[in-house]
Amino acid sequence: MRTIFAALRSSAFRSFFMIAAAAAAIWAVAGNWDEVSDALGRLSWWVVLAALVVSFVFVWVTMLAWRTILNDAGGTVKAVPARRIFFVSQVAKYLPGGVWNFVAAAEMGADYNISRRRSVTVLLMSMLVSVLTGLGLASIAFLFGPSDLIDTYWWVLLVIPVLLVILYPPVLNVFVNRGLTLLKRDGIEKPFSGRAIAVAAALGAASWMLAGLQVWIILTGLGNDPSPQTYLLTMGGYALAWAVGFLVFFVPAGVGVREVVLGASLAGLVPAGDVVVVVLLSRILFTIADLVLGVLSSLAIRRAARSVQ
Repeated sequence: MRTIFAALRSSAFRSFFMIAAAAAAIWAVAGNWDEVSDALGRLSWWVVLAALVVSFVFVWVTMLAWRTILNDAGGTVKAVPARRIFFVSQVAKYLPGGVWNFVAAAEMGADYNISRRRSVTVLLMSMLVSVLTGLGLASIAFLFGPSDLIDTYWWVLLVIPVLLVILYPPVLNVFVNRGLTLLKRDGIEKPFSGRAIAVAAALGAASWMLAGLQVWIILTGLGNDPSPQTYLLTMGGYALAWAVGFLVFFVPAGVGVREVVLGASLAGLVPAGDVVVVVLLSRILFTIADLVLGVLSSLAIRRAARSVQ
């Protein structure tokens, strides 16, 4: 086991890992470039820029929600190390397997004296909070979306009461400690508090509002109705799409699944051709935000390491 950890922490493996993850993210962009280039040709440059800026803010707010839970589970992690750990680990989610972002977060956290069990547990908790808030906002898509949407995805609502029980701090802390015991690991350093979960949930809700805003900007840029109802549907539809993509955990970063769900949410509101353009371009812009922030954070880590040496 020590040999494995030593290999994971080696500079050669980390360089290869980051290159592979970045290549996977770039491939996700290049794989749909024909459709994306067509979309870009139909949109004003300022619309694309505004949607891209919102994409960056979305990733940043998601990081803040994660850091809230991270600091609640142990000693305070300063802002700069937290950003580097999160942004780099997010690029790893584009690798097949669905676990590489956990591996990246655990190994990078170890560089800052954050135990691996804390890193993995916190990342999982932040995802569960995002799913819960996303499912809560997904009900908006059921209200404003096509009538058959709830007939297809009714089952995701069953997850809400389960997550509410699991994320209730007294229950959550018991589950986490027993899970770590089964894995023959020490318990969490500090029990999760209700305040931290609530703050993370508020930030999670804000992130879904930003995601809906990004999709809404693209939709209205293509000439669709810029009404509040359209925004509510894009917000609820994206939250539903992300939650379903998370629950279908065997697909890397929900590739394909989220596009189908978001497209189903918008069906009838916008032309079918625009739905394809919107879901693809939205995905690409979020991928670019993940990639840019991850690569910049990785380079910053390398510069810091060289300066220390």
